[in-house]
Amino acid sequence: MPRLLAALLTCTASAVLASGAAFGIVAALEATPEPQNVPLVTFPDPPADRASGAPSPSAG
Repeated sequence: MPRLLAALLTCTASAVLASGAAFGIVAALEATPEPQNVPLVTFPDPPADRASGAPSPSAG
């Protein structure tokens, strides 16, 4: 009986410890601010459309 009681207490303590650690990790992750979404690469804006009377560069 004492071995069974020790095993039961060990399992209960490990389950409580694991769930406490999981809740602690989730709380720590929610407490940290989310980083800004800044792109690593930016591309220049395309040039504005030309007037319809100007020839296109591809016309030859």
